[in-house]
Amino acid sequence: MSSSDIFIGETIGTAILILLGGGVCAAVTLKASKARNAGWLAITFGWGFAVLTAVYTSAPLSGAHLNPAVTLALAIKDKDFSNLPVYWGGQLLGAMIGAALVWVAYYGQFHAHLTDKEIVGGPGAQATAAKAVEAQEKGAGPVLGIFSTGPEIRNAVQNLLTEIIGTVVLVLAVLTQGLNDKGNGLGTLGALITALVVVSIGLSLGGPTGYAINPARDLGPRIVHALLPLPNKGGSDWSYAWIPVVGPLIGGAIAAGIYNVAFA
Repeated sequence: MSSSDIFIGETIGTAILILLGGGVCAAVTLKASKARNAGWLAITFGWGFAVLTAVYTSAPLSGAHLNPAVTLALAIKDKDFSNLPVYWGGQLLGAMIGAALVWVAYYGQFHAHLTDKEIVGGPGAQATAAKAVEAQEKGAGPVLGIFSTGPEIRNAVQNLLTEIIGTVVLVLAVLTQGLNDKGNGLGTLGALITALVVVSIGLSLGGPTGYAINPARDLGPRIVHALLPLPNKGGSDWSYAWIPVVGPLIGGAIAAGIYNVAFA
């Protein structure tokens, strides 16, 4: 695979991943969306189908890593780091493009949601406890969860360990099941297995932090959230942003080490 193929494939694939994954979060969250309040099952399966679509689309070009943690693990496994910057660059750019497309697709819903006084507070807002907490939250704005992840309980050690554990599961599944024998990326069955693993991680381990398990998936959309002209959008929670970047990278490295010891 050439560097241009890798960059284009990862950009397209990660953009699709975030468009569909962020899209289901928007659908469940935003006012005037037909899927509002559909719940955690909708989000987990939406992200799983997003992975399936993105992998199937981009695999012929780049091998469909779509995740810096996966790329790092493969580099450690193969002892070849030469393409790491190209993969990571395409993944971050693709994640930003996908997040921007979510905003375009839900433009009217974003405006309705972020101008609703019950959600953002202000004179005339209903004084419910939940809305007050949401309105007063300074670290994370009311739609940040559409773009990136955040913890239910803010404990840096636990949050970091949760992201590491989830990523180890994902990357081990990719290394042991997802790659075809020729090393050309994910085959059709591998794409389905990986998508189902993502659903499983979301259902079983996603509750504490929202299961980023992918640095580009979290960082790229968080940057877009900070840049978009969204009214009353609140903060982008940069104090937490290092955890869904560092945690998955550590998890990917650990998974590669386990693979080299147990499976190589």
